[in-house]
Amino acid sequence: MPDEGLDAFAGRDRPQQVVLTSGLHARHAERFAESFGCVIRASPEALERLEGSLDAQRYSEGDEIAPGIVAIHIGKLCPDEYALHIAVAEGAIAFADGLVRYGEALGFVSDALIGENADAIKAGLKGAFRGLLTRDFDYLLFAHGDPLVGGGKAALRDFVKRPVGYEDYGQAV
Repeated sequence: MPDEGLDAFAGRDRPQQVVLTSGLHARHAERFAESFGCVIRASPEALERLEGSLDAQRYSEGDEIAPGIVAIHIGKLCPDEYALHIAVAEGAIAFADGLVRYGEALGFVSDALIGENADAIKAGLKGAFRGLLTRDFDYLLFAHGDPLVGGGKAALRDFVKRPVGYEDYGQAV
């Protein structure tokens, strides 16, 4: 939710749908849907996590959920984790919680939030992110942290090349 609340959308195009990249992100979805008359979209794994508590339409891996926006199952940090490839303008990848950016550094959330076998999960995330590099994009968008406008593909390529445990890129908390 923007700091200004839903008023941040005054004078702009109204949101047409709410797309959850993780079931963990459902907290304001219904407010958007009610205020703007838009549909909520969630993956089957997110719908399972939410156990029927959210009225949402299902999307799956590879679905084009809006013109130029394709769902990509990541599923390493949690089963319902997705990314979105946005093939508009320079292109973007929107991440759920598997990758964050605070300041200049791309990183993971703390090991305490990742849980047991953090290094194995990080390696799985990096493998999934390598698959994103086949797509055209230059921006990175994060559920947590600052967007990277320009140079996103190069930054992601550099990030996935580094071995898990290499902390030069800074681990986000």
